[in-house]
Amino acid sequence: MGGCIGITRSGSGHMEESSATVSRPNSGGLRKNQSLSHETIRWKSDVPLTEGQLRSKRDEFWDTAPAFEGRKEIWDALRAAAVAAEAMDFQLAQAILDGASVSVPNGYLTECYDEWGTRYQVPIYCLSPPINMVKEASGRDSPAEWSEPVEGGAEVSLRLRLSSTCKDVDLAVYSRHTVAQCKNKLHAQENIEPWRQRWFYGGKLLGDRLLIEEAKITPGYVVQVIVSTDPQPPS
Repeated sequence: MGGCIGITRSGSGHMEESSATVSRPNSGGLRKNQSLSHETIRWKSDVPLTEGQLRSKRDEFWDTAPAFEGRKEIWDALRAAAVAAEAMDFQLAQAILDGASVSVPNGYLTECYDEWGTRYQVPIYCLSPPINMVKEASGRDSPAEWSEPVEGGAEVSLRLRLSSTCKDVDLAVYSRHTVAQCKNKLHAQENIEPWRQRWFYGGKLLGDRLLIEEAKITPGYVVQVIVSTDPQPPS
């Protein structure tokens, strides 16, 4: 789908995009684990993508990757770590990997191993946008179709941990609210635009259409909110 332009590191050459594959090495030998690199992989797509196309491609990969092999909880952790790293929250990304006992021998999520030695490969389009991304012809997709108020439901207090401040905040919502609605409420309370927010609970990304009651958030547990540092919304 695309070729890697380059990343700053010593030793090996350019990394090529890999498909969704998982394999078990025959040797079973120990590998030296590296801390997650803070460098962003730069790559160019063979066919220029819009933001919506890239988002769809990523969703397709993460939704289907567990069907190839490997453990679903590891794929969920890799997805959460990828989102955190793209938002430049490398401390959270590393914590997610450590919590799932995932090692990254080359310092990048393109090749990872779980504690059983199973290899997981994440394609570069899930780690960073291409340098030749094109703008949407009709502007950004609007979440209005799933953001309309939903009546009913019990009042719920969510505890959110913001990556931008590393502080916890409480947000009063209703169980029949969607995540998109809750993002709007957090915007009103903390002045964080909805498009800058990515919500995670239990290592899983909470989609905008998901109802709070469907997320099954245990009272008192923390929802991680990854806040993008990009000052402008994607075009």
